[in-house]
Amino acid sequence: MTDTLNRYGSLCAEIYDLDKPVGSLFDIPYYQSRLKGLDGPVLEAALGTGRLFIPLLEAGLDMAGFDHSADMLAVCRHNAQARGLAPALAQARFQDFAFDRAFAAIIVPASSFMLVDDFDEALAVLARFRDALAPGGLLLIDLPPMSFFEAAGGVRSWTAANGDLLRLNSQRVETDPVGQRRVNHDTYERWRDGRLLESQLELFAYRVWGVREFQMALAATGFTDIAVSANYRPGRAPKAGDGILNFEARRPT
Repeated sequence: MTDTLNRYGSLCAEIYDLDKPVGSLFDIPYYQSRLKGLDGPVLEAALGTGRLFIPLLEAGLDMAGFDHSADMLAVCRHNAQARGLAPALAQARFQDFAFDRAFAAIIVPASSFMLVDDFDEALAVLARFRDALAPGGLLLIDLPPMSFFEAAGGVRSWTAANGDLLRLNSQRVETDPVGQRRVNHDTYERWRDGRLLESQLELFAYRVWGVREFQMALAATGFTDIAVSANYRPGRAPKAGDGILNFEARRPT
């Protein structure tokens, strides 16, 4: 994956924070429940602007996190400081993150693992997660069901705090069914009084996974106790129409 892909620049980070503010979405109770009572720190990979990370901090969990985007991390730090928090954050990629302690759990929510768009790199990242966990440590990864040929693209808009109009125009430009990979060109814009002030083009590459394929990938990289549920309901087997798949696995003791 090159530096031109999956950058999450300044406009992207601003819109992401407007669209998914701290405490939004409905996975927070799931993660609080799954992580409750763990003996040790928790790492969130690709934490973004802190939507989930900060509520877990506020719940008393010992959290660390990383993200590839300096702009996303800057927004996350601002959001944390506004709540009197000073979290341990690092700028890193899935492929090169490194911490000096072992984790009781690693979480990858909101389908962020899809951003590792190459199969071999994805296996290497899973092995890196395994090595970063303490023996018996828990890995939680959310992925969407495979829906490779769904319609894609369109325009969305938001209003910034200063009244600027922010727009996102997303277009699918590449579909590779053999590599299970797709590429979007997302154009982020800032408008004021009918004038375009700023525009940033973001290239996003994603890899989609089959359910059994991902379970096999976890097993191949040394994980055990592998399970998959759906829609943040542990123990509920996936079925047609589910919106999200919740994988969990453990590093062997």
